[in-house]
Amino acid sequence: MVQENLRYVEQQIEDSVKKSGRNREEVTLIAVSKTKPAEMIREAYEAGIRDFGENKVQEILEKKPMLPDDIRWHMIGHLQKNKVRQVIDKVVLIHSVDSVSLAEQIEKEAAKKGIYVDILLEVNVAEEESKFGFHMPEVEEAVQTIAAMPHIRIKGLMTIAPFVENSEENRGIFKKLYDLCVDIKSKNIDNVSMNVLSMGMTGDYQTAIEEGATMVRVGTGIFGSRTKMGEN
Repeated sequence: MVQENLRYVEQQIEDSVKKSGRNREEVTLIAVSKTKPAEMIREAYEAGIRDFGENKVQEILEKKPMLPDDIRWHMIGHLQKNKVRQVIDKVVLIHSVDSVSLAEQIEKEAAKKGIYVDILLEVNVAEEESKFGFHMPEVEEAVQTIAAMPHIRIKGLMTIAPFVENSEENRGIFKKLYDLCVDIKSKNIDNVSMNVLSMGMTGDYQTAIEEGATMVRVGTGIFGSRTKMGEN
């Protein structure tokens, strides 16, 4: 099932990049493996996927030792400050930096370990009360502040768009984030590359790609409906 689903998702990505005049290499597919067992992740791995996204630190810590070393783990869920130390050297990218104080904690722990941590700033473009993230007018100032932290590298922006039946409803959200990303990139701030735009999930990743996403986070579309972790 996983391999079949991946073929379908891959075809959709191909169609979307063609439609928007982009190259397939410009978009990284992140398989969102939260709540999924290691066997299913291995199936996706065997089909060629190397980037996996998790919402919880605990799941990364449990799954990482059970799976191949060349998997690139992405932290895509809300990260609590008290969990930063456990995860910063286990992931290639933290997508969900949603406050300056979280960035300060990452800087502090990265300095202790002598490592550099790549991050994205999470932006609550739709202004949803239930979501974390910077509001649009706050982003540039936050970028300037966090860019001064020597052990952090800002790679771009991320958003979680609203859940909608018709992905066209989120096109404006994606366009706003793309425009903000381009605007910040044009300012040439030291330590900020703004080459990554993480947006689009199972229901709307095609639209996100058309609007400039460089990473899409697809879970249900690859692994099927989510299951509860139970005791894990």
